[in-house]
Amino acid sequence: MKRHKTRYPGVFYREVGRLGGPGNEKVYYIVFKKGGKVHEEKVGRQLADDMTAARAARIRGERIEGKRLSRKEVREAQAVTKWTVDRLWQEYSAQKHYIKGLKVDRGRYENYLKRGLGHKEPLSIAQLDIDRLRIGLAKTRKPQTVKHVLALLNRIINFGAKKGLCPGLSFKIELPKVQNKKTEDLTPEQLTRLLEAVEQDPNIQAANLMKMALFTGMRRGELFKLKWEDLDFDRGFIHIRNPKGGQDHKIPLNPAVHQLLLAHPRTDSLFVFPGRQGKQRTDINKQVSRIKAAAGLPKDFRALHGLRHTYASMLASSGQVDLYTLQKLLTHQSPAMTQRYAHLRDQALRRASNLAGDLISQAINRNKSIEAVVSEGRGE
Repeated sequence: MKRHKTRYPGVFYREVGRLGGPGNEKVYYIVFKKGGKVHEEKVGRQLADDMTAARAARIRGERIEGKRLSRKEVREAQAVTKWTVDRLWQEYSAQKHYIKGLKVDRGRYENYLKRGLGHKEPLSIAQLDIDRLRIGLAKTRKPQTVKHVLALLNRIINFGAKKGLCPGLSFKIELPKVQNKKTEDLTPEQLTRLLEAVEQDPNIQAANLMKMALFTGMRRGELFKLKWEDLDFDRGFIHIRNPKGGQDHKIPLNPAVHQLLLAHPRTDSLFVFPGRQGKQRTDINKQVSRIKAAAGLPKDFRALHGLRHTYASMLASSGQVDLYTLQKLLTHQSPAMTQRYAHLRDQALRRASNLAGDLISQAINRNKSIEAVVSEGRGE
């Protein structure tokens, strides 16, 4: 387009179609030299921005003196101040660096949220965006994955709103309901085979770690983080530091565990079950999978997690442990987590009730038999 000079040095305009109406309007530009380079910048439209040649000349002077940003720089500065989902995630992950599972959340964000929603501000996210995300994920991912991704997005935005960085969503993200609470258990025969496989395995670390999971119900991560200083042999307690719920706990060090730990090989490491070079262990899947296979256990039985459930199931089904005590032993934050074992407790109570009924019936029948014998002796 043709340049039209003005009476102001370094200011010119071009004529373009008027926005939203007939006719033309002027678009003003400035040209100046700074830092050894020649800069040409658009400063505004005659009608849409109320721009004139005189105003453009003043802007040119401010740009030369470094008192004013270019339109591009203003847009970039405005973009930086916007709290997009991506920027909220960066702040969230920086402040929540200590949270267990942040590495997994980072993968979820990078794989499922960044591309589609990372550039958006929370207020610009519509229900339709969430629906599209949910439907897209459901085509290739399990329902639990969909739930985790949506929950992560919810946490990121709620974090920003709580910190006053941005307003929250204008609607509530509905998380899909997933029925995946699997209470794993072993039959007496399976448990016997597992204990035999544990005893025969040459890896004492894996064998004793599995015994600890069965004897205490401790979580995999808690066993990996367990240090010798966390064991109070005198008072008979195990201190669980920084568990899943965040609050430290202590559980009884029962005689079986006491005996196991006294015989457990101790190295220079601070950890009871150390990893490479004495550092905290991060994995033992290969070893426990070998033991699980030797015992002929189902493939979907999660070795350490499953032994925690087996521990809880045995206690609940014994009828001798109430759910509150079981909650404390499992270090569940909420009673709701322990409720999955309530049916086992109910079965134990039902067996006890049935036993009581049988005993009473036997006593009644026995008394009737005695009365019959006495009556017959009297000739009644």
